[in-house]
Amino acid sequence: MERVVSGIKIECIQGDITKQAGFDAIVNAANAQLRTGGGVAGAIHRAAGPGLEQECRPLAPIKPGQAVITGAHKLPNRYVIHCLGPVYGVDKPSDKLLAECYRNALKLAEEHGICSIAFPAISTGVFGYPMKEAAEIAINTVWEMASSLKSVKVIRFVLWSEEATRIHEEVLGTKH
Repeated sequence: MERVVSGIKIECIQGDITKQAGFDAIVNAANAQLRTGGGVAGAIHRAAGPGLEQECRPLAPIKPGQAVITGAHKLPNRYVIHCLGPVYGVDKPSDKLLAECYRNALKLAEEHGICSIAFPAISTGVFGYPMKEAAEIAINTVWEMASSLKSVKVIRFVLWSEEATRIHEEVLGTKH
């Protein structure tokens, strides 16, 4: 599913964040140390190779809501933007910190002239954020920022499961 707002295409697909060829940047749902870890971070680091962790080391640690940018190494993209999402119920206010992840990732994308960016569902894995709430925050934040974006023209949400994809499509479908 896709929608267009302020000339920006926003889409939701089910797939693998590490296989987004044709996208300038992908977003990593990182841990504070920007290390391999599990989930999205593990998949991205494995696909990118050891150079990614080496490039990340001097940038760590980051705080919830923060974002940093690196090269993509062996991934089919130019950049990886690493965001530390909040641990649901621990890092507060969780909703504002999660929105900051998307906001800060898009600000970095603009600063680096990135035209296309792919996001996972940040904080919804081991960090325990409920999928529907997370989807609403992610899509609302991207929707609100769309009018201020100059270089970013395509924003893709890449969801691992059918359920996550359905929830994101539902939320995106309510935007006008």
